[in-house]
Amino acid sequence: MISKEKVRELERFALKIRIETIRAIGHLGFGHLGGAMSVVEVLAVLYGGVMKIDPANPGWEGRDWLVCSKGHAGPAVYSTLALKGYFPLSMLKTLNTPGTRLPSHCDKNLTPGVDMTTGSLGQGSSAAAGIALGNRLKGRNNKTFLILGDGELQEGQVWEAALFAAQQKLDNLIAFVDYNKQQLDGYVRDINNLGDVRAKFESFGWHAREVDGHSIEQIWEAVEAAGEVKDQPSVIVLHTVKGKGCSFAEGIVDNHHMIVNEQQIKESLGALEEILAGEVEA
Repeated sequence: MISKEKVRELERFALKIRIETIRAIGHLGFGHLGGAMSVVEVLAVLYGGVMKIDPANPGWEGRDWLVCSKGHAGPAVYSTLALKGYFPLSMLKTLNTPGTRLPSHCDKNLTPGVDMTTGSLGQGSSAAAGIALGNRLKGRNNKTFLILGDGELQEGQVWEAALFAAQQKLDNLIAFVDYNKQQLDGYVRDINNLGDVRAKFESFGWHAREVDGHSIEQIWEAVEAAGEVKDQPSVIVLHTVKGKGCSFAEGIVDNHHMIVNEQQIKESLGALEEILAGEVEA
């Protein structure tokens, strides 16, 4: 059970992640904004209290691992890592620029704290299952967390990995589906309707539940419950809004990758910073 004080702390952490992500993309002038905004709360929960991490030693063998299979959500991951002290916040201004250590998609060879290179959709699911199995074989008591996009579930490799993880009884693997109902070129229902995502994973042998993906409390409690499951991998379907919390992106169809201007960034940051300052209700 999570306390009200912890919920408030993580809500503020989520606001900071949004602010830094919008700043980074605003400095660049374009980027993967929509799908970065929809995973903010789950990142806040994971890095704000659930995961075993050591920013001073990113390669610590006892750490919990994160595989952000939807690698285009990298800007939100980078903001989270910077806020936790893996690297200076000033580095966020180098996002996707020549010579950067913060490329458009997550790259473990470049960014301190990134555990797996991702971006070719579907492949992160296999990597996460392999990491979970490898750590178990080495006798490590840690978890592997996997973030999948909903459009990404159209990749067959996701379901091959799902079968494998269930067969291997990988109860140290917890996946999240960022179910924001949109993908690069439109609404998921119009491209390849996913139907009942929770039921699909259950039919593959996974423990599954659905939550409001922007509720700190619901995500935290779902992760706690998943941690008690034995002999099954777990999936938490996060019902989210693409572009959530960004005034000019939320509710827009074409918000997967956006060109942004200075005025949009200024207005969006102003609204979020006002909330963070406590001048209006979060």
